[in-house]
Amino acid sequence: MGRRLLAVILATSAVSAVPGVQLEQTPRTRQERLAPFATTPHDVVERMLQLAGVGPSDVVYDLGSGDGRIVIAAAQRFGARGVGLEIDPELVRKAEAAAKAAGVADRVTFRVQDVMTADVSEATVVTLYLLAASNVRLRPLLTRQLRRGSRIVAHEFPMGTWTPSHVDTFVDATGQTRTLLLWTTDGVERR
Repeated sequence: MGRRLLAVILATSAVSAVPGVQLEQTPRTRQERLAPFATTPHDVVERMLQLAGVGPSDVVYDLGSGDGRIVIAAAQRFGARGVGLEIDPELVRKAEAAAKAAGVADRVTFRVQDVMTADVSEATVVTLYLLAASNVRLRPLLTRQLRRGSRIVAHEFPMGTWTPSHVDTFVDATGQTRTLLLWTTDGVERR
């Protein structure tokens, strides 16, 4: 068994072990996936945005935005602007259609892009529902690009040794226990 196939199997197993995670099959792309596509329930999306303190002056970037629900909710419920970065073109098309249907297409943008090469410097809030190893890989990019005081909120998975400023563990609407982690950037990469 090749290393890449083994890594995909292990990554999928890690996510499917999280209670309540729904894995959805999407077409493969040439770019490396940082996590399989798993939807974040709407009540968890709301709680993530509340934890980050999202408001009208924020620009929310969702890395691995899937169907776009986080940036759409940020615009619709909190008045923020949003950018979703997703490597799957079909998911980007679905997200664009959902934003139009929600009446927020003028405040959100979706791009087919590998988040490891993205410019996220405009973000004041970054949301993640990626695997822990992927979050660790993103740390240098986030540290280098985000302004001091930007917030990072992750669903379920930590950022390696970074200590979150707040951890929110709760039971979602389906009865599943969820954990959200919040960090505020200071421009210093910690190992």
